Amino acid sequence: MYVDPVDDPASTAQTARKPRLHALLGDWYRASKRDLPWRRTRDPYAIWLSEVMLQQTRVETVVPYYTRFLDRYATVRALADAPLDDVLSMWSGLGYYRRARMLHAGAKHVAARGAFPSDVAALREVPGVGPYTAGAIASIAFGRRAALVDGNVARVLARIFAIEDDVRGGAGLARVWEIAESLVPEEAAGDWNQALMELGATVCTPREPRCLVCPVRDACDARRAGKERALPVLRAKTKPRPARRAAIVLMSSAGILLARRRPDGLFGGLWEPPSIDVDADVADDAVATWARPRFAKLLGARIAELEPCGAIVHVLSHRRLQVFVSRAHLPARARAKVAKSGEYDAVERVLPGALRERGIATLARKILAAAGALSPEAC
Repeated sequence: MYVDPVDDPASTAQTARKPRLHALLGDWYRASKRDLPWRRTRDPYAIWLSEVMLQQTRVETVVPYYTRFLDRYATVRALADAPLDDVLSMWSGLGYYRRARMLHAGAKHVAARGAFPSDVAALREVPGVGPYTAGAIASIAFGRRAALVDGNVARVLARIFAIEDDVRGGAGLARVWEIAESLVPEEAAGDWNQALMELGATVCTPREPRCLVCPVRDACDARRAGKERALPVLRAKTKPRPARRAAIVLMSSAGILLARRRPDGLFGGLWEPPSIDVDADVADDAVATWARPRFAKLLGARIAELEPCGAIVHVLSHRRLQVFVSRAHLPARARAKVAKSGEYDAVERVLPGALRERGIATLARKILAAAGALSPEAC
């Protein structure tokens, strides 16, 4: 008896469905794709930059950063030659700063190589370029037949093929990659990959998939089984653990004292008001008193009485930080330094008007605003 491959649950279903999916999704993408700046170029550097910026960041947030970044560093050589401090300054506010550090390291690798690699294997040798980014650059910039899997693609394929395993790792992720690789067409691989990502971003969304307007709804196993909202299966995320820190904003006519974090830690390479972890047994209203001698030791300077400025909360992917902010005057002639074994590798006084020239995270801006050293609007 003949069995329609579209309804066949066997592992070859994706191969049989391939022409249908290509036609449906391809037509939809050509008619419905958003006009985004990185879709107007085949420059591998510009495409790489967009893919790095888009990791864990919304499109509307990325667009102005992308434009400014390319205006400043128009080529991969320009980025490679730029000081890391300048690159982090241009990235300031975009978050996940390790991306900027790896982008800078990757640019140096490509510049030393002399040309941008075009195949996945060579792209994987570029610092910071993983399987997804390599597939994106190879297919979109160079037209190579290369698959990619990000959160949007994993969700789309998990629903179309009703994958019941967790697609964030293990068998589920391996299955998604297997399907993605089998579906990539010989021609226009970049458009196909972008169509999958676009569908996940605009139609096959996480909580409320818009199945009625989905171009591949009749080829979707999850919809047929009534599981479109139950899939993909995702393991529960670990809740950010609470942590307390004390931060000090030291000001004088010479500027605000900022410390630079070591490159291999949290907020690596960024500048901020010095901060320290607060011991668990210290009461909230006693943090400033407790912190004063510790800041004096950290900076090798005499610290005047601290003026508490309140506490702010900043949530990271793995930590929920409660930061107790204090301010004090540090005479312009006073010298400060940081211990070689600590979290920082340099300290400098920076005038308020020059803050924009430094790589400063959103958390540091919040701290400065809480101390009255920066307007809240600048955060």
